[in-house]
Amino acid sequence: MFEVEKVNLRAADRSDVPLIKEWWSDRKYMGEHQDPLTISEEKLEEIMLQGTMFFIIEKKDRTRIGHINSWTRGKTREIGYALVPSERGKGYGTEAIQIMLDYLFLNTDVIRIQVSTVIGNLPSQRVLEKVGFTREGPMRKASYVGGEYRDMYLYSILREEWEDKKASKSRGDLFLTGRSQPIPCKPQKSSLVPLSAQCESQP
Repeated sequence: MFEVEKVNLRAADRSDVPLIKEWWSDRKYMGEHQDPLTISEEKLEEIMLQGTMFFIIEKKDRTRIGHINSWTRGKTREIGYALVPSERGKGYGTEAIQIMLDYLFLNTDVIRIQVSTVIGNLPSQRVLEKVGFTREGPMRKASYVGGEYRDMYLYSILREEWEDKKASKSRGDLFLTGRSQPIPCKPQKSSLVPLSAQCESQP
């Protein structure tokens, strides 16, 4: 488990599968930027426990308020995330993304982390830019939502950019030291992973 000022991140387990299934089938959780998903618990468990590095976002009282996950594309990792509507705009998502960046760059040999977000998802884009991501450009008709194709932006952060950002701080806010243990991750199956970063998830 990773613990910082506002949130904790812990590795998902089987007890979280029913809640994630409920969230992913809920339009309010998925938001206007991704259609709700109909998926069996068996397939979802495969995604969460075998297909990706999957974390539950918790408040300090252990209330589960969202998820963040990561999967491999060569030497690149992609992340997706969402929060329940009532917990958006409070800084929780910002911390969760920063924890994920710190963990991946400290514990894997990844050189690049990226996020795809529907162009209209301004809250998510603001958070990505806040934690150091760079907008690379549009991806035309890269997402199919609500019966139509939508353009997306691709954001990324490179290892050297993350290192420079950390070095420029007088102290490592949210830099993961202690209180964390490597989390085992089985080989990723990226074809199983929804683009959950499209969700309207104002952190």
